[in-house]
Amino acid sequence: MLDFLSAAGAGEAPPFWLQILPWVAIFAVFWFLLIRPQMRQQKEHREKIASIKKGDQVVTAGGLVGKVVKVDDDYADIEIAQGVRVKAVKATIGDIVPPGGKAAND
Repeated sequence: MLDFLSAAGAGEAPPFWLQILPWVAIFAVFWFLLIRPQMRQQKEHREKIASIKKGDQVVTAGGLVGKVVKVDDDYADIEIAQGVRVKAVKATIGDIVPPGGKAAND
């Protein structure tokens, strides 16, 4: 009985795998709740931007709303008002407005 009490009081360190287990659990929580959903969202955005075609109504990251007039590999010409065209980098296009949707300036 005395041997049990003296061993418990000595304060032996737990095994290494038991010490690292909380860190693995924290990483798993971050992966499934933060990193993985953000990667999926970025992939969907890249696919959406790659599918932009002439005639789509888009919103840029800066908040400009307009209709796509011309598209090439890296740029899109957007008409934001009658006769006013801007060239935007495709990566800065935030979203494609659905055909039935109303733009903010209409």
